[in-house]
Amino acid sequence: MAMMDIDAGRLTARLVLERPEVVEDGQGGAVTAFAELARVWALIEPRGFAEEENGPGLAATVTHHVTVRARGDLNPGQRFRTGARVFEILAVRDPDETGRFQRALCREVTG
Repeated sequence: MAMMDIDAGRLTARLVLERPEVVEDGQGGAVTAFAELARVWALIEPRGFAEEENGPGLAATVTHHVTVRARGDLNPGQRFRTGARVFEILAVRDPDETGRFQRALCREVTG
């Protein structure tokens, strides 16, 4: 596979990488909360948009590719956050198999 020309200078979005943690709710149950794992520089690229019926209205799904420098702890189920925007990580891959960068397929959480 050919090495991709990824310019690290394009990683201009400052994101918080969060991991899920199960927290007791005090009533015998548990809820999933997210804890900060790291702050990373990233490139966010919109990929797709879809609408589907959800109850009485339409729900939108927006997907993005989020590229970061390679790290050993980036996994599906985690999420990126910047301000009020949240990106759920669906899949992670090395775009050119050189170990320099990782690209995450993310779904933006809206509403």
